[in-house]
Amino acid sequence: MADEVRRELSGRARVVALETTLISHGLPHPRNLMLARAVEAAVREAGAVPATIGVVEGRIKVGLDDADLVRLAEGAKGGGNVVKASTRDLALVAARGLTAGTTVAATIHLAAASGIRVMATGGIGGVHPGGEASLDVSADLDALARTPCAVVCAGPKAILDLPRTLEALETRGVLVAGYGTDRLPGFYVRETPLSVPMLDGIEAAERLLQAQEALGWPAGIVIANPPPGDLALEPDAFGAMLDAALEAAGAEGVQGSGLTPFLLRHLAAASGGRTVRLNEALVLANARLAARLAAYRG
Repeated sequence: MADEVRRELSGRARVVALETTLISHGLPHPRNLMLARAVEAAVREAGAVPATIGVVEGRIKVGLDDADLVRLAEGAKGGGNVVKASTRDLALVAARGLTAGTTVAATIHLAAASGIRVMATGGIGGVHPGGEASLDVSADLDALARTPCAVVCAGPKAILDLPRTLEALETRGVLVAGYGTDRLPGFYVRETPLSVPMLDGIEAAERLLQAQEALGWPAGIVIANPPPGDLALEPDAFGAMLDAALEAAGAEGVQGSGLTPFLLRHLAAASGGRTVRLNEALVLANARLAARLAAYRG
């Protein structure tokens, strides 16, 4: 654990956990490294301490230094032998001395074990289209069900089956609340038709977290923050782009772990790069909100 993070946790605990698959696998180099640094700066500016979490040569680190960020960012160039680690992979990655970006599931597990109760990310994983048959469901959902950590995000990732993802979270006892909205944000779109309870500010979010802790409920809470309005896509336009991307994936036989990157590349091309810019903007917005919440809690 970084000294700065340890000191803050021993005091007011104004710490925000940050995942690293966005750095290692989510954005091209050097945009990934620039964003990682910008997100940490945004957390500091909002009054909290960033704890970027990852694995470097088998060492699980809560609070990466800049050299670690550079190392993880090399993964986006297809070199550096950087892998992606979810909860099931952590022991294997550590045992083999590998370097890995951590998913939401792995990050909240490590954050909660370290005493960190707030995390920021772009979007959570969930049920993929056709997941009711393929069982292609993100480990993020089960991790949220057993980990007491508030995750600030822009909702589930847009390429997912959002109604089934929301239903799966409900089944697991995970509350999803909208920040300033009573409709579930859809990552690239500000609102979907799915209803969620609304939080009207930081104080309301803090009261919710306090009530959850007082009840002793072990699950996390998803605080869904709508993406920035100046870049967000219209639902119909995004739906058409996603349908075209899914059709292209089917025609080329893309499935499994290769599906998500394929869809994201297709969406980026179809939108003229707007989805990439939006991804960066919403990650920054979520980091600021998470930092405000952590600072308020402290």
